[in-house]
Amino acid sequence: MRADRVFAYGAAAGLLGDLLFGDPRRGHPVAAFGRAAGAVERVLWRDHRGWGALHTTVCAGGAVALAVAADRAVRTCGAASVALTAAATWAVVGGTSLGREARAAGDALAAGDIEAARERLPHLCGRDPQALDADGIARAVVESVAENTSDAVVGALVWGAVAGVPGLAGFRAVNTLDAMVGHRSPRYRRYGWASARLDDVAGWPGARLTAVLAAVAGDDPRGAIRAWRTDAGQHPSPNAGPVEASFAGALGVRLGGTLSYAGRVEHRPVLNGGGRPVRVGDIERAVRLSRRVGLLALGVSVAGRLLAGAAAGKGRTS
Repeated sequence: MRADRVFAYGAAAGLLGDLLFGDPRRGHPVAAFGRAAGAVERVLWRDHRGWGALHTTVCAGGAVALAVAADRAVRTCGAASVALTAAATWAVVGGTSLGREARAAGDALAAGDIEAARERLPHLCGRDPQALDADGIARAVVESVAENTSDAVVGALVWGAVAGVPGLAGFRAVNTLDAMVGHRSPRYRRYGWASARLDDVAGWPGARLTAVLAAVAGDDPRGAIRAWRTDAGQHPSPNAGPVEASFAGALGVRLGGTLSYAGRVEHRPVLNGGGRPVRVGDIERAVRLSRRVGLLALGVSVAGRLLAGAAAGKGRTS
């Protein structure tokens, strides 16, 4: 079976598995990778960029190498290749779990239980929940849904279309490393530099596709494009900026502003300043938009891979 068809069937089956079941309950491969990366960090950690780059190379390179070996082992059997692609897609895509966590926080806010909402927030992002009121939590949830739509769904599908199972595994490994060591704390400012920069590169195409699809699938396409063009460049993250700005414009809400990470206050630019403040009901709207974006991303990724496969086949026969 051609590689483009393997990806098309496998990615569709894997995304369906995520829609039906969410993340694997036990033995999640991403969790296993995180434990392995933590063990490598305990051996290699030095307050130095070079050692951090070695950590990134060992962990991300190891994940890609294992994926390449698995892919080669089943390459001669089309059904096994599809099954491996489906399993890898299911393991690395986390859109359903993202929606569940966002809705859990939204339900708590709707019930007036702000403490329960604060307990749910760390499942979505690294913000300091005690520094947020109900409106701040709602805004943080919407921003997290937007960013993680790119990180947990679209980016993985894009790299899967480019490089199959190794692309899926490599993207998730890089993204996980960034979450673990890529932040600007005293311990990781130097050690996590390589992981953060590699994540910026790997996340670039998925973030732009997410921003485009949010504009297409949202309630206000012009507003999404306008917010992306005017506000995204002011965001400190080259990838979160376009995604959050496009979501803000598509939903008609205002995102960004002051936030706190582990006691460190950051003053980020306002995205879609003409929008209204986020309300609790906007969490459900953001989750639904995220779901639509994920499904569209599957279609775009599969179509792109099939077109590339057809062009390559035509080139070989001409």
